[in-house]
Amino acid sequence: MRSVISRGLSWLAALLIGGVYGVAATIAHSYTLGPVPVGMILGAIACAALLIALRTLTGDRWAALAAGFGMMALILLISQRGPGGSVVVPNTPLGNIWMYVAAGIVVLVVMWPDLSKVRRLSASAGAAGDRHSRAS
Repeated sequence: MRSVISRGLSWLAALLIGGVYGVAATIAHSYTLGPVPVGMILGAIACAALLIALRTLTGDRWAALAAGFGMMALILLISQRGPGGSVVVPNTPLGNIWMYVAAGIVVLVVMWPDLSKVRRLSASAGAAGDRHSRAS
């Protein structure tokens, strides 16, 4: 029971942290230095780093999915017209690209295969091969 509660709380924390990263990156995405979209590049790196860290450190794709859901939910929320008529993500090519980049990062990190099982299988197969060659 304790494991279920701790997993649920970790997913909730990932959801909230993902939302914070999504908002920060969305606010920064429109910063450009000449023709280079520096804000979008740094925001994408930060969001990808968070998702990769969650996936790697927890060993749980659901934590990365929760963070990605938090990111995308708040990106979509603040992209709508606010009560005062302001829009954080205007309908420009840069704003549209940011929406697809953020969604693509979430999908890529969450859907990436778990290679730890492959490494364990190859290590055990290598150890079995060593034992077989020493026996003959």
